[in-house]
Amino acid sequence: MKVGQMVNVSPYLTHLTDWVMAEIIEIEQNPYRGKVIAAKDNLGRIFWGESDYFEPVNEKELCLQ
Repeated sequence: MKVGQMVNVSPYLTHLTDWVMAEIIEIEQNPYRGKVIAAKDNLGRIFWGESDYFEPVNEKELCLQ
């Protein structure tokens, strides 16, 4: 994963019922938690947590119309 990539964020982090699509804005290597990712969705909400709670969005899933 890299900055600028679209990801789905787990409901475990968002506390919502569904996964949320967001763009990675920062990646940090934390000595205690491992790779920590911060991602911002289209509503301006920022979610952060361990990389286990983020899934890369398949480019075929994106609708660019």
